[in-house]
Amino acid sequence: MTLFDGVYPFYLQQRKHFVFDVSTIIVIIVFLTFASSFLLIIPGIRGRARLYWMLRVLLSLVVGVVIVAVQFTGDWESGWVTANTSYKSFSSAMVKADIGLHVGLAGVNVTLVGNPVNQVNETINYNEHFAWSFDADYDHSYSEGLEKGLPSPILYVAEKFTTESPCNMHRQYRISGHYASATLWVAFCTWLISNMLFSMPVLVYGGYMVLITGAFMIFSLLSFSTVRNSLICPIQFGTASLLIDYGGSFWLTLVIGLLCFVAGITIVALHYFNSDLLKTFFDLHEVRTEDCQEMTEVYINPQFMSNARSPPQPARISPGGM
Repeated sequence: MTLFDGVYPFYLQQRKHFVFDVSTIIVIIVFLTFASSFLLIIPGIRGRARLYWMLRVLLSLVVGVVIVAVQFTGDWESGWVTANTSYKSFSSAMVKADIGLHVGLAGVNVTLVGNPVNQVNETINYNEHFAWSFDADYDHSYSEGLEKGLPSPILYVAEKFTTESPCNMHRQYRISGHYASATLWVAFCTWLISNMLFSMPVLVYGGYMVLITGAFMIFSLLSFSTVRNSLICPIQFGTASLLIDYGGSFWLTLVIGLLCFVAGITIVALHYFNSDLLKTFFDLHEVRTEDCQEMTEVYINPQFMSNARSPPQPARISPGGM
C-alpha cells in the first residue's frame, strides 16, 4: 500500500445494507417456503379446522422468522444527522450530507449520503459495515477502512467503536449484543420445543414453552438495553449531533415477545377454564368426535340381509335318484 501525495486512494468495496443483508433474505425465503408448503395443505382440511390450522401455522412461523431474522439485521439502534462536514482527509472540501449510524447485534453500519448525492465531482453514497462478532476483528476492519481511504465522517464515527477509543463503546455494545444474540437463540430452541409439544399434543406444556419463548425474547431486549446505562460518547459534526435511539428490530422483537406472552397465557388459561374450546382450536375435539362416529356406523349389505331373513328351503330328492 503506497500513498500518493500523502492521500489515501479510494477503492471499490463490497457494501452491506444497514437493515437487510444476504443472511436475512435467506432466512425470510426459508420461512416463506415453509409457509407456502403448509398453505398448500389447507384445501384438504375441512370446516372451521381449516381457519384454526392456518392461524396456528402462520403465527408460529412469524414468531420463528422474527427470532432468527433480527439476529442479522442492523437496526437495533439507529440515528441520522444532516451536517456540513469535511469529505476527505488532507482536504478542505466541505460537503452537505446525511450521516447515519445503525447498530446491530453483530456490528455497526455507517452511512454517508450526499445532499445532493453528486458533490465535489463525486457520487457520495456510502454504506460501510464494521463487524464485532466472534469471528471478526473490528479494529482490523477499521484499519482496512483507513487503507481504503473511506470518507472522513465514516471513519470518525467508526473510530468511536474501536477498542482503543476512550469512549469504551466497543466493549459495551459487543458484550450486550453477544448476550442478546445468545438469548434469542435460546428463545428459538424453546419455540421449536413448543411446536413439538403442540403436535404431540400436550397443549398446556406447549403454552408454558410459548411463555418461556416470550420471556427469553424480553431478556434479550433487556440485555441489549444495558448499553443505555453507560455514558455514550457524543458524535459531533460541527454544531450538529448524531443521536441514536431504538430501531425497528428492537421494537419488532418487543412486539413478538409480548405476542408470545399473550398466546401462552391464553393457552394455559383455556386449559384450566375451557378445555373444550382449546381442543377445538387445536382440532382435537372434532377429531375424537369423527372417530366415534366412524366406530358406531355399520354398513349392511342389503343382499345379505334379504337372504338371511328368508327361511331355508328343504332339499328336493327326485325319484330317479334313489
